[in-house]
Amino acid sequence: MKMQESEINEAFRAEVREWMGRHLQGRFAPLKHAAGLGSEGYDAALAKEWEQELARGGWTGLGWEVQYGGRHLPLAQQVIFHEEYVRCGGPGRIGHIGETLLAPTLMAYGTPEQKARFLPGILAGTDYWAQGYSEPGAGSDLAAIRTKAHRDEATGEWVIHGQKVWTSWAHESEWIFVLARADEGGAPGASKHAGMVLLLVPLKQAGVEIRPIRQITGTSEFNEVFFDGARTEGSLHLGPVGDGWKVAMYLLGCERGASTLGQQAHFRHELDQIIALARRNGAARDPLIRQRLAKADLGLQTLRSHALRSSADDTPARVASVSKYAWSNWHRSLGELAMDVLGEQGELALSDPDLRPLQQLWLVSRADTIYAGTNEIQMNLMAERALGMPRG
Repeated sequence: MKMQESEINEAFRAEVREWMGRHLQGRFAPLKHAAGLGSEGYDAALAKEWEQELARGGWTGLGWEVQYGGRHLPLAQQVIFHEEYVRCGGPGRIGHIGETLLAPTLMAYGTPEQKARFLPGILAGTDYWAQGYSEPGAGSDLAAIRTKAHRDEATGEWVIHGQKVWTSWAHESEWIFVLARADEGGAPGASKHAGMVLLLVPLKQAGVEIRPIRQITGTSEFNEVFFDGARTEGSLHLGPVGDGWKVAMYLLGCERGASTLGQQAHFRHELDQIIALARRNGAARDPLIRQRLAKADLGLQTLRSHALRSSADDTPARVASVSKYAWSNWHRSLGELAMDVLGEQGELALSDPDLRPLQQLWLVSRADTIYAGTNEIQMNLMAERALGMPRG
């Protein structure tokens, strides 16, 4: 049986490679090995066309159930796809937020009407989503959000006032899911986690202003999003009103799983670039550099093993709770290693296509241990939720 499974999986691996080789060329060639939105030269319009090309090839919704249009592939084949996708030069996925975060949450909490309305566009690569969680003063402490939503008694619509920040890809998205405080479902003096609602909100409307945030790299991946009387239909909330925190946490839990192995495959590509440069410019002759390269390789293998373990359906949440802390610190160290291998060249404004990505890696990775929960917040979560330690 194991031999048969191996043969099936190797045939699947060959299928992925063959399809990528035929399709990631021609007009899609400029996307090869592009890190994603916010990286230099990443063409968002072309990336959306690529998402639709993937959809036509049957490479979206790999883990989705068949009833939702997916292929319901076993975990082993999902892993193979994500790893081979990056090895073949597949670009960062602009549909990631919709496909791997919102879609599973829709399947778990959405109404039949919501599923029928939104899942097909996500699967087809025609509808793109942003995540409206963090706010000024409510980044790592997400429960401190102040964005409010109330019902318009005349129309039944939700009316939203507030601000979100560090909103990835909002300027390239049609929809955003917004965590807000509702005027129903909560009570005075209740926990700050109570009385929330997770709303599905169209971005192309009056009352929504999107301001890209220019990053240290010179590009913009993140945005500020202002809601000044923005509206969405009264039925477009996920789960019961007042249980928004529970739904929002479920969505964040979808960040673990097979898709994280695609991120790690991209990390492998970056590490391989650093090793190749160290051999070319002689940095590999430095024993300390060689030691750090070896440590980076071992760390990446450990991340992969952890991701495979935490992808299991019966894995305790505490196993996955260390993931963000682990990969973000590893990647930040990789950026520092890239600069040390670059040496003096790293201090210059580089245009060499083989060197500049490593310089950009260092700039981008500085924020890894801050966004999506700082190191300090992650350690608190591990202590309280994973280890059951009392709050200090």
